[in-house]
Parts: sequence; structure tokens; C-alpha cells
Amino acid sequence: MKRHKNGNKQYFTRMGTRKKVQAFVRVKPTDDFAHEMIKYGDDNKSIDIHLKKDSRRGVVNNQQTDWSFKLDGVLHDASQDLVYETVARDAVSQALDGYNGTIMCYGQTGAGKTYTMTGATENYKHRGILPRALQQVFKMIEERPTHAITVRVSYLEIYNENLFDLLSTLPYVGPSVTPMTIVENPQGVFIKGLSVHLTSQEEDAFSLLFEGETNRIIASHTMNKNSSRSHCIFTIYMEAHSRTLSDEKYITSKINLVDLAGSERLGKTGSEGRVLKEATYINKSLSFLEQAIIALGDQKRDHIPFRQCKLTHALKDSLGGNCNMVLVTNIYGEAAQLEETLSSLRFASRMKLVTTEPAINEKYDAERMVKNLEKELALLKQELAIHDSLANRTLVNYDPMDEIQIAEINSQVRRYLEGTLDEIDIINLRQIQEVFNQFRVVLSQQEQEVESALRRKYTLIDKNDFAAISAVQKAGLVDAEGHLVGEPDGQSFGLGVAPFSIKPGKKSRSKKTLKDQLSSSARKEGASSPVSGKDLDVISISKTQLIPPSSKDGDIKDMFPRDRETSSIEPLPSDSPKEELRPPRPSTPPSKPVAFEDFKNERGSEINRIFKENKSILNERRKRASETTQRINVIKREIDVTKDALNFQKSLREKQGEYENKGLMIIDEEEFLLILKLKDLKTQYRNEYQELRDLRAEIQYCQRLVDQCRHRLLLEFDIWYNESFVIPEDVQAALKQGSSIRPGMVPVNRIVSLGEDDQDRFSQLQQTVLPEGPDSISFYNAKVKTEQKHNYMKTMVGLQQSHRKQSHQ
Repeated sequence: MKRHKNGNKQYFTRMGTRKKVQAFVRVKPTDDFAHEMIKYGDDNKSIDIHLKKDSRRGVVNNQQTDWSFKLDGVLHDASQDLVYETVARDAVSQALDGYNGTIMCYGQTGAGKTYTMTGATENYKHRGILPRALQQVFKMIEERPTHAITVRVSYLEIYNENLFDLLSTLPYVGPSVTPMTIVENPQGVFIKGLSVHLTSQEEDAFSLLFEGETNRIIASHTMNKNSSRSHCIFTIYMEAHSRTLSDEKYITSKINLVDLAGSERLGKTGSEGRVLKEATYINKSLSFLEQAIIALGDQKRDHIPFRQCKLTHALKDSLGGNCNMVLVTNIYGEAAQLEETLSSLRFASRMKLVTTEPAINEKYDAERMVKNLEKELALLKQELAIHDSLANRTLVNYDPMDEIQIAEINSQVRRYLEGTLDEIDIINLRQIQEVFNQFRVVLSQQEQEVESALRRKYTLIDKNDFAAISAVQKAGLVDAEGHLVGEPDGQSFGLGVAPFSIKPGKKSRSKKTLKDQLSSSARKEGASSPVSGKDLDVISISKTQLIPPSSKDGDIKDMFPRDRETSSIEPLPSDSPKEELRPPRPSTPPSKPVAFEDFKNERGSEINRIFKENKSILNERRKRASETTQRINVIKREIDVTKDALNFQKSLREKQGEYENKGLMIIDEEEFLLILKLKDLKTQYRNEYQELRDLRAEIQYCQRLVDQCRHRLLLEFDIWYNESFVIPEDVQAALKQGSSIRPGMVPVNRIVSLGEDDQDRFSQLQQTVLPEGPDSISFYNAKVKTEQKHNYMKTMVGLQQSHRKQSHQ
């Protein structure tokens, strides 16, 4: 397992097993297929190429005529569904488990790379790998309710060795001021300046895809009228947090979907001008890509030339790295393109020699880990406090010691060394560590005091310091043989020669006596500490006692919404009569308030009755919730008063002294009754609060029913009012079933729309009429929105240009 650090996050990558890159070949369908030159193996995993010898080379002709390529699969006349199931489904499904994935399309220009990767956006059935991968990602997210999965996407274009963001045209992104660059860090390669967009649903992802597709650079030449002139990388980033396991651990992954520009032979394409320059850059980058693939396939190579071009540098993680790599090579099946087909198949066979090492990407958020550890520490402290309380150890403190407590331990250590204290009471592990630390402090202080006292009285010379010894000899304090002048007598130096056998380090009794005196004086000074033990007993208060939550919070307010004028799309059953005798229509329509009262008494009486019943139930629930809230506030105040009284009894008991019997605390009857009362009040508080929560849920449900009834009542009234007073009677008779009027015969301006709006009808039409099924709804919705946006932008640009022309005139 590899470990990386980045700010507040730690990255762990499990070491994976090495595996070969998967390489598939897709043959473009054609009516002029070269059956004699291209043959497929029986296992559908090999392809053989045969060329006839060129007779113009003479009798001796060593031209190679046969090639055989072993691959992971050959897709001939394969549908888009089969291509995706064979090539991409496994790589996408493993991405949600934490494995990176890359799917790349390579081949000659016009061979079908963009069709394989993106497909035809006008037809849902012909969609390619990229939109299908997005659908699979969101479908698998729905199947994993135990994980909170976040999806982000980006769309990069490499055009003429320059990096461009295909999603920069979005209004909330805008063009970048600084050019984008490729940056490497321990976690991999990323593009600095590339926008990454959060997508919460499938339709949003499709909208971003279509937005990027409209910004791609294409051109026309003899082999492809819509030729991609750039390499494009669509990346899906996923981050999965488990809802059941540890929340600081999560997995990340990304899927790179690469649509490479096609290699071109300028003699066949006939490119000129700008298209010629683009083709030069494309062929150059593809050549560098092949060089990197050859180097990766050679195990003896130490250096891989990733930095030769932007394409290989951006795909450094995907080519031979921590990734599931899949290559789709698109080729022609025609004899005229056989040389380019051979070149593409050689690239695919070289890619199969490359090995990758896919591994699960696990991350640990350091901030979340610290928060979780702090919570666990607080719980352990509370549990220790409970055990200490049961064991009658009420003054145990597990927090870091302050200066006063350290000074008290220092005083206890000094008294213990002097003999005035028989033993030091052990409370917890932190206090034991501090006792040993204070022993070290006292010992160091005594050594410094003894050394300073000796230096005041004597001159100490190191016997290895020859310069100091020679200076002493010159001063006459040492004789020529190195003997010190004077005999030590316990107080000072006397006259005479001291024997050389008295070496430094052997201390006389007088020196020991002096040291004892100094030590005793030091201990006396230390004993006179400014903070006495009795004072500390009063100052230091145990911090391990369980403190009840603050009861100074404000009372619970009754915050329930009143009648809200909201609409709902959930229909209620209509009981409008199918046929009824209507009174003659008045010449002028009545006012809507008057007509609304008549409608509630006649045709809308049943809906009005349901509305009133729901409204009365809602008011009754609100009244009960208000009463419950008042009871909760009263209980809360009683709990506060009881806690204050209980705290007063505890403080009074501590002042008078605590009594124990066999390790159990003895309390008086008044304090015991307060404890029981507090327990009962808390039980009542919990029950009332649970009832309040249930009432809130019922109120929300009733409010929604009332809103639906109100909306349906108003909707039915509008229909009834239009039928009764607005739409002409002859038009109503013509619109009945079985009449001779066909759609389009009635003028639109004479009919009032009684159904849903256009968007609702369009949505229902998609769900019922589309032959592809409901899975295509988000695809078409995104397509329609993107087209509407670009049409609007074109219209606005045209209007601005026309205004400018008029202003100039």
C-alpha cells in the first residue's frame, strides 16, 4: 500500500496486480470489403492480412505478404450495444469500486473513432461509448443506496499542441485568463485551469457532453467531411463515501474517455492551408504516442518519453499506470486503405505489450479523522468519569495538567525527597508521568545548585585542557611535575604539595558535607513553595464530573407554517359529471368570485368538501402541536428548576462532607427525591418531544393534501368557467368525440387551452411514444436544451449585429 500526503488529506493506494492492456479492433462497414485480403480467426480474436506480391519488383522479391495479429476481440458489423458491452462495461463498473479506467479510440481518419466514442447524438440508438458510460454510472449509483457517490466531469481538447476547455462557454465558467498547464503531483497528473463540473443527475451530464461536442473543432477533407481536428478527453470523476462504515475513509476513481484525431496521409486527404497545419500536429502527436507505447512495452527501458507532447503527458496515468486500459482500434475494410490498416493494427499489437497496475484509490480525510477521534476521546472521558463515580473516585482529572497542578506535584516530590511526605497518592497515568518528570526537574536543579556553589569557591580545570594547565603552571599554582600546590584541608587550600594520588572526582568527606548542606538548603528553598497543598485542594476542581446539558436555551417555539399557496402536480380523482343539463348561458360572463361560489356549491362540491375536511384536520393537528409545545416548555422549565435544586443539594453535601458505606455514596432523602423527579421529567420530555415530531410529520402531510386540493379546485374551476362562459357553444359541440372536425381545422385563437403546458405534453410524449423507452428521456432532454440554448445565442448575436448596422447608418 502506497501512502501519499496532500494538505489535510492522506491518500492510500492498494498495490494491484499487473495486467495487460486490452486491445480490440472495430472494422468500419463497407460495401467494398476486401474479403481476399482481410480474414478473421474462428475465435473472433485474430485478424490476418494478405497482400499480393508486386510483380514489378522482379523474380527475386522478398516482400512480406502475410501478417497475423492476435487481439482481445474483432468487432465486425457490430452494433453500438455490442461494442459497449464488449469494450467498456467492465471498466466502467470497476470504476465505482475505486479503479481508474481509460478507453481510447485510435485509427485512421474517417475510420469511425468519433462514432464509436460519442456516436450520433441525433439518434438515441446510435449513441456511443461515452453517453452509455454516463448512463451506466448513474444507474449503478441508484443501485448502491449504501454509498453517497459524487460525480464530476470535465472535457479537455488538445488542438495544435494547445489545451482548451470545451466547457468554458458555460456562463458560470468563462474563458481562462492564464493558459492551462499539465501539472504532476504524487496523486497523478491533472490539468491546471480545467473546469470540473458537478453533475447530480444523468440529464446534467448529457447537457455538459453536448455542450462540449458543439465546441469541438472539425474540418472537411476528401476522406471525412466531419473530421475531428483535435484530441478530446472526457473525464468522469467519482468519489464514494460509505453511509454505513467509517466516514473519513472513501474511494475515488476517474474514467478517461479519449477520442483521438485520426492519422492522415496528405496525399489521400488533399489537405491545404489550416487543415494541412492541423494534420501536421495530429500526425506528430500520434507519432510521439506510438513512441511512448513502444517504450512502455520494452521492459528494459528506464525512461518513458511522456513529455514529448501534450497528449502523452496528459495521459501519463492512463498509459501503463494505475488504470484499467482499453484500446479500440478503428480500421477500414477496403483494399485501398490496407497500408493504413496495417499501421493501425501494429499499434494495437504494441499496445497489448503494455502492462498496467490498477489499484483501488482509498483516501483518508485528516480533518474528519481528527473530529472522529475527538468525539471518541470525549466519549471515553465520559465513560471513565462514570467508572470513577461508581468507584467513589470523584476528583479524578483526565485533562492536561495546568500550572497549579504541576506546581503541586513538584511540591509533593520535594517533600517526599526531604522525608516529610511518606508517599505520593497515585490518581491516573498522566499524574504518574508528571511525577517522574518533576523528579528529573528537581535532580537537575540540585545538580546546577551544587555546581554553581563549587564554582564560587573553587576553580575547576579539565585535566584534558592542556592550555589551561600550562597557564596554571606559569602562574606557579602547579609544580613542574604537575602536582598541585597546597594540601586540601576541607575548607581551603593550604601551603605545601598535594599528593598526585588525589585525583579529581574523588570527593572528601568535607565536600560531601558541603554537598549535603547545599542539597538540604535547596530542598528547604523548594519546600517553601508559594502554593501549598491545602490551597491546591481548594483550587483544583475535578473536570471529570458529568455536567448536564445547558438548560438556558430558549423555549421551543411553535413554528408551523400557515396556509401556503403552493401547487402540486399530483392529481386527485375528479368527480365532474360527464353530461349534465346546463342552464342557458348569460350574455355577459359573471365575475370570477361570484362564479367560484356557485362552482363550489354545484360541480366542485365534492372537491370543496374534501378540501374543507383536510383543512379541518390540518387545523386540529396544528392545535395539538401547539398544546404539545406548551407542555414541553413547561416540562423544560421544571427540569431547569429541578437541576438547580439538585446542584444546590450536591454542593451542600460536598461542603458538609460526604458519607460512604461499603464504597457507596450516601445521600439524603431530599436529594434522592430530586433525582427521581428529574428522571421522570426527562422521560416526560422525551415522550412529548416524540409526539411533537410525529405531529410535525402529520402536519406536513396534511399541508400537502390541502395544497393539492386547493390547486385542483382552482384548476377545475378554470375549466368549468371556460366551458360555461368563454368557449363558444358551437366550438364545444364540434370538439366532441365523433364530430367531423379534424385537428387543425379549429382556429387556435378561438380555443382556450384546458390541458397541460407544452413542456408537460412533451414529457408525456417522450415517456409513451419514444420507441427507445424511458431511458432515452434524459438524453433527448439534454439535446433539446442544448439546441435551444445555441439557437438563442445565435439569435441574440444576430440581433446585436443588426442593431450595430442600424446605428452606423
